[in-house]
Amino acid sequence: MDGRGLLFLRSEAKPQLSTMPMPTTSSPAQPVPQTTAAASVTPSLGDLALKVASREHDASIAPSLVSGLAAVFEFLCLAAGSTFLMWWWLAPSDLTSYVPGIVAALAAVVVIQMLDAYSVDSLRHHSQRLARVLAGWSGVVGVAAVVMVVSDLLPGLTRLWYPMWYAMGGATALLATAVSSTAVQRLTQAGRLQRHTVIVGGGPIAESLITALEETGGNEVKVLGIFDDRNDDRSPESQQGFPKLGNVSDLVEFSRLATVDLVIVALPATAETRILQLLKKLWVLPVDIRLAAHSSKLRLRPRSYSYIGRVPFLDLFDRPITGWDSVIKRVFDVTIASLAIVALSPVFLAAAAAVKFTSPGPILFRQKRYGFNNEVISVLKFRSMYNDKADYTAAKVVTRGDPRVTPVGRFIRKTSIDELPQLFNVLKGDLSLVGPRPHAVNAQTEHRLWEEVVDGYFARHKVKPGVTGWAQINGLRGEVDTPDKIQARVDHDLHYIENWSVLFDLYILLLTPIRILNQENAY
Repeated sequence: MDGRGLLFLRSEAKPQLSTMPMPTTSSPAQPVPQTTAAASVTPSLGDLALKVASREHDASIAPSLVSGLAAVFEFLCLAAGSTFLMWWWLAPSDLTSYVPGIVAALAAVVVIQMLDAYSVDSLRHHSQRLARVLAGWSGVVGVAAVVMVVSDLLPGLTRLWYPMWYAMGGATALLATAVSSTAVQRLTQAGRLQRHTVIVGGGPIAESLITALEETGGNEVKVLGIFDDRNDDRSPESQQGFPKLGNVSDLVEFSRLATVDLVIVALPATAETRILQLLKKLWVLPVDIRLAAHSSKLRLRPRSYSYIGRVPFLDLFDRPITGWDSVIKRVFDVTIASLAIVALSPVFLAAAAAVKFTSPGPILFRQKRYGFNNEVISVLKFRSMYNDKADYTAAKVVTRGDPRVTPVGRFIRKTSIDELPQLFNVLKGDLSLVGPRPHAVNAQTEHRLWEEVVDGYFARHKVKPGVTGWAQINGLRGEVDTPDKIQARVDHDLHYIENWSVLFDLYILLLTPIRILNQENAY
């Protein structure tokens, strides 16, 4: 693929329209509300926007993941080559004899990284990159050989071993870089390394932005279309072959049906009022938001900008928990959830038996709740209400002494044992161990939906919801009967999103059982 050939979704393309998959239904004994978030947003989008959204579901791969995986793969190859050569040459029984070769492989990868040979753009050009890789390997082997000879680190080695080591590493690097570059080129051709992008704003600024991206953006972005609130000549229905898919409100809905990674605001920086109005609508989305700065006369220091190709942008919002952070969090979730299920299996069995034998009905209760990016998910709980009084739509919150709750239900709700089946939601990928708690789709306070009570409520869905969260360990559990209570929960959720770290997750997990046993407001 031509490096200058930016892949755009042209308006003349005719994708096949596929219906949006609806949430899985529960058993006949568990009625499900007919209105879901997906169903409620679809009708307002135009046919073209729906067609585009229906085929843009494959998530792009973060460049940091590609670079990191390439570095790990090449380190393993160099370390394996050095280890094999040492085993074949000396067959040492002392495992420490293999350490210098492994350390040299690690040092080589660090030097290659310093030479910028692990960027996605570099990985696409094998011949140019190979020179940097060989230069890094040559430098490391040269220094390592001098150190090992002078210090007599491995006295059994002859001088002939060093050129053999260098040749072995060079051949290994040649093969490893070829594999890395081939994989990246194939991912590029498949469009998996392009960030799905939409442009907000039309007219000359959007037109010049598209031209600049086509000239220097390479394969970094794939523009899906343009969104603009204006309907006059300043915002035509198509610009340079790229369709206008709707207004900014439509973009919020579109981003919940399609995979959107990046939103570029193509407005002059002087249009402060309009930019603020746009951001008030867009900041709830789990996407990166950038302000195009290519046509601005205001010039800041280069470090103030991020770039696509040579096109400068001002960073307004970043999507939380992406790249390696998302991998680390997922590994953390799966590991801890698996261990917890095994450790708590007696509690699972006891709770299931208590629910089954004290009231008729199913053991598990499934309820539709909001997940990541407003996706409707089915969350598992141990049933705590009488089956004929179960509230699957969350039309009425549970209060103290609620007659719908069984005696066993009061205990498992008080101790949060009813939430334990959500560990299986974690393994499935619908939930995280820690995050904003998933709220029921129709949850209300004073007969108003929570998204109507709290401005920017859906911003809490920029990350996966969690089994426990920052709000819960701060006492925000139980009945939500006033706007202040739901506002406090959302404030805590946003604090968690903005300050996430693995240590923060671990801190919340460790405090959860302590705080649960000392709270009085869970019914």
